[in-house]
Amino acid sequence: MTIDLKDRIALVTGASRGIGYFTALELARAGAHVIAVARTVGGLEELDDEIRKAGGSATLVPQDLTDMKAIDTLGGAIFERWGKLDILVANAGVLGTISPIGHVEAKVFDKVMAVNVTATWRLIRSVDPLLQKSDAGRAIILSSAAAHKCRPFWGPYSASKAAVEALARTWAAETERLPLRIVSVDPGATRTAMRAQAMPGEDPATLPHPSEVAGEIVRLAGPDMRETGKLYIVREKRFADYVMP
Repeated sequence: MTIDLKDRIALVTGASRGIGYFTALELARAGAHVIAVARTVGGLEELDDEIRKAGGSATLVPQDLTDMKAIDTLGGAIFERWGKLDILVANAGVLGTISPIGHVEAKVFDKVMAVNVTATWRLIRSVDPLLQKSDAGRAIILSSAAAHKCRPFWGPYSASKAAVEALARTWAAETERLPLRIVSVDPGATRTAMRAQAMPGEDPATLPHPSEVAGEIVRLAGPDMRETGKLYIVREKRFADYVMP
């Protein structure tokens, strides 16, 4: 199904590689102007080149999401230039370490929570008024099955994704009478650098490419998407309640 996002403004975090990179590219191919946020300037420039080749347009924002003040000012900058935001894809995240909870260093735990949870909340706070100015605001928050499975040694990451889902659910409940629609996405095992870090012995060729996940995310960004407060499971192509079967 072709999604028409012409004249829509989309913000994607973690856009320099992996799922964020290909989601930004697909959004641009669908007609959206993409605000691409990431730490890695080279990755953003490569993305910009590919978007231009596809006939799209992007604004690059080289920014570390642990810079909370920069997140706070991002919404104001978007308002001054475009007056609204139509699509948010909160994709940026870090894994931390795979380790027993009692062995996790405090600085590692703090960074996982800062990037995955606090920065997501600051981003929501910054752009919520802009999404509400859209006729069909769409917020897509990247989560993980780790939030529900809580496997051994994945404590910080699992906790961070459970917290992010709680933020998304609360935000959706607060805005359910508005045109704004908010969903979390479980992308499943995907061929990304984070997956390779978590599962170093795994053959990446056995995993879906990030572009496959990106296509599903872009479908959720369309004005016709009506679900809110739900979890979308990419590998099953379905919405689910948060209490997993």
